[in-house]
Amino acid sequence: LRAALGLGSARYAQRDFAAAAAAFTTALQLCSKGFATEDPLKFSPDDISRLAGWIESKLVICYLKLGQPGLALHHSHRSIIHNPSHFRSHLRQAACFRCLHRYSEAARSAMVAQCLYVLAEGAGLETSDLIQLYWQAMTQEALSGEVSFSVLYTPFEKEDKTDKIKEANKTFAEKHPDYVQHVFTDPHGIHLLPERAESHPDQQYLLTLGFRDKEIGKTVETSVTRKLPVFPGQKTTFSPSMEEEAETFWQRIVAAMAFIGSTKIKDERGPCARAIEQFHHANLLSHLQRWEEQAQVMTQAMAELATVPYLQRVSQEDDKLLQSLMADAMDILAGRTGERVWTKIQKV
Repeated sequence: LRAALGLGSARYAQRDFAAAAAAFTTALQLCSKGFATEDPLKFSPDDISRLAGWIESKLVICYLKLGQPGLALHHSHRSIIHNPSHFRSHLRQAACFRCLHRYSEAARSAMVAQCLYVLAEGAGLETSDLIQLYWQAMTQEALSGEVSFSVLYTPFEKEDKTDKIKEANKTFAEKHPDYVQHVFTDPHGIHLLPERAESHPDQQYLLTLGFRDKEIGKTVETSVTRKLPVFPGQKTTFSPSMEEEAETFWQRIVAAMAFIGSTKIKDERGPCARAIEQFHHANLLSHLQRWEEQAQVMTQAMAELATVPYLQRVSQEDDKLLQSLMADAMDILAGRTGERVWTKIQKV
């Protein structure tokens, strides 16, 4: 293991990223087989996890440098699972999403990185500002390429939310007349924008969305306003003729829900709501027999679950659900079947 790590670090320093990736992959395999400690009886799981997380982070950079953002993204999820509280893990994830043109998810990763940086480091205002600029750029990029929906952020203090939502919906219709087939304001959770703290201290916003397609808008609203998120097409049997249409439909749903999550740290539906959305997404991918993408989404769900306790307070009940969903995700990735908490959620 030491030899593999040494070789990987040397090749990395020489910018021979292909050789470095090969060496780090070997090191990761050795680490998973129990070679991370000299005495297996005195091992520290945290130490092994930290080492594996460090190796994964190096693989992220190697594959980004080699122009393989898909592989880099896979390792970035795994890096977060091993070390969810480290802001750099989330920034690397943002870089992977950006290279894949998944800008809403890149914005969310940058937002999480910003939150964790402030909680852990606090003092480095220049770094904090740079992360916010990156977050802001990703949010703008996500909107500039979006054609199925548009958004409006309305400053929100402590006034009556019901009146403010009505006002926001009306203002949106006036400003974006092409997107009024279905308009709604997110009633759960207050949104934050990447603005410098000194100019907008703790400013919160309501998010209003408008859609060109009524069915997509209604489905998104249903999903973000329910306690347990639901996904379209759960009971659909996909036939070859329907597959392309179904895929386009849920891709637009995914895009809208990813954007909603890019400015909201705490989800009022519950700390596991976003991960449950990803479980639904993975389930649809399995219906379409796209196993590689399903594995990617499940790994992303695990990274999301691992990060939750560092972003918000988790009750004992929610923590139990969180741990169960993490175990379910591992079972799904390993190809194991059987009765799970996730199966029960689907039935409900």
